[in-house]
Amino acid sequence: MTWETVIGLEIHTQLATKSKIFSGASTAYGATPNTQACAVDLGLPGVLPVINEEVVRMAAKFGLAIGAEVAPRSVFARKNYFYPDLPKGYQISQYELPIVNEGQLQIEVDDKEKTIAITRAHLEEDAGKSLHEDFQGSSGIDLNRAGTPLLEIVSEPDMRSAKEAVAYMKKMHSLVRYLEISDGNMQEGSFRCDANVSVRPQGQKEFGTRTELKNLNSFKFIEKAINFEIERQIDVLEGGGSVTQETRLYDAEKNETRSMRTKEEANDYRYFPDPDLLPVMIESAFLEQIKTNLPELPDEKKQRFMQQYNLSLYDASTLTSSRELADYFEKTVKASNSEAKLCANWVMGDLTAFLNKNNLEITDSKVSATQLAGILRRITDKTISGKIAKQVFDAIWKGEGDDADTIIEKRGLKQVTDSSAIEKLVDEVITNNPKQLADYKGGKEKLFGFFVGQVMKASKGKANPKQVNELLKQKLL
Repeated sequence: MTWETVIGLEIHTQLATKSKIFSGASTAYGATPNTQACAVDLGLPGVLPVINEEVVRMAAKFGLAIGAEVAPRSVFARKNYFYPDLPKGYQISQYELPIVNEGQLQIEVDDKEKTIAITRAHLEEDAGKSLHEDFQGSSGIDLNRAGTPLLEIVSEPDMRSAKEAVAYMKKMHSLVRYLEISDGNMQEGSFRCDANVSVRPQGQKEFGTRTELKNLNSFKFIEKAINFEIERQIDVLEGGGSVTQETRLYDAEKNETRSMRTKEEANDYRYFPDPDLLPVMIESAFLEQIKTNLPELPDEKKQRFMQQYNLSLYDASTLTSSRELADYFEKTVKASNSEAKLCANWVMGDLTAFLNKNNLEITDSKVSATQLAGILRRITDKTISGKIAKQVFDAIWKGEGDDADTIIEKRGLKQVTDSSAIEKLVDEVITNNPKQLADYKGGKEKLFGFFVGQVMKASKGKANPKQVNELLKQKLL
C-alpha cells in the first residue's frame, strides 16, 4: 500500500522583548536559576498581570507579514494543567479569539513553490523549566522562563514530507528574524516546534490518527524525528495495529520517538477567559503605523535580487535566507563594482565555507563585506586570478592584513599579464614535455589540462589563466 504523510507544525517563537509578557521581569538568557521570576510570574496572591504593549506590536507585525487578519479584539484565557514548572497551575494563553488569523507562507522544495496555510498565531506565556541533572535523583525547577512571551504559530496540515516541514520551519525562522521580533536562537529555546504527524492511504480524504512530537529545536532533529515517526506509524498500520493519539518525545541519540503521554484534547485544559486581563483592542491606526515600518520581507527581497542582480532563483533564495546574509551580499556588490554573480559565488562559496568550518554566523565573519569587495575588485581588473584571490581571502581571515591591496603588494601576488612573458613560459613547458606533447597530438586531449597546470606552476600561479589557455590552444595545434 502507498501511504501519504500529513504534517502540521506548531512553532513556539520567543518574542524579543526585554521584559516578560505580563510583568517587568527580565527575559535575559543565562541568569542564575530563579532570579528572574517575580511575584506576577509566580502568580502570588494579590498580584495582577499587565500586558506588555511591545508583545502586541510584535504579534501584529508578524500577522501583517504573512498576510493574515490581525484581530481587532483578542482575548487571553487560562489553560489549566498541573506540572511542577507551572507555578500558577495554569498558563495564560489565547484560545477562541487569537490575535492573528489565517495567513500563509511560501516555501520552496526541489525548486517548486508551495503555499502553507497558517491557521492562527496566538500569544502566551512560557512555563518554567524542569532540570533533571545534578540533583542526586531529584529534579530542580528553574522559573526564570515563566512568563516569557511566546507567539505560537499553528499551520494547517499542509505539509506532505519531512523535507517540506523543514523548509517551512526554516522559512519561518528567517521571517521572524527579518521582522526582528525574535532572535531565533534554537539552542536557547527561542525557536522550537511541535510536529503533528499522521499517515493515510494514498487518495484517502480523511486524516489518520496523529501523534505530536514535542519540543524539537534543530532542523536536523525535526527531519529525523518526523521521518522516524512516519516509518513507525506505517509499520504499526501494516502490522494490523492502530496508531494511538499521543504525545511523543524524540531521542536524538537513539534516533527514535517514544511515548510521553496520551494526547490531551482542548476540553481537558478547561479553558476560560482570564478574569484579570481585559480583551486586547487594536485600532487601525496602530496597524497602519506597523505596516508603514515593515522591512523588506524575504520573498520581496528574493524577487528584487532576481530582477536587480539577474540572479537565479536558487542564488536569490540562498542569499535572502537571512537578513544579515542579504545585507552582506549587497554591501559587497556596491563596494566592489563587480558583477553580482561573482559576488554571489564568493559569498555562497568561499565565505560560507569558512563560516561553516569555524561555526560562525555571517555577523561574526572575519572578512567584512568591504574587505571581500576589495578582493573582488582585483579579480575584476585582472590584478589577481581567482586562485590567488583565495590566498588573499585566507590571509585576511587569519588577520595577516587588513585589505587585499596591501597583501597583494606585500606578497608579490600580482597576476602576470605580459603576453611575451607568458608565451616564453608556454614554450618552455612544451619543449620540456615532448612525450606529453606527442600523446596530446595523438588524441589524448585531456593532457591539455596538464600543460595548463605546468605553466601555472612555472609562473607560481601568477599567469593569467585565460591568456595561458589561449596561447596553449594556438601552440598545441
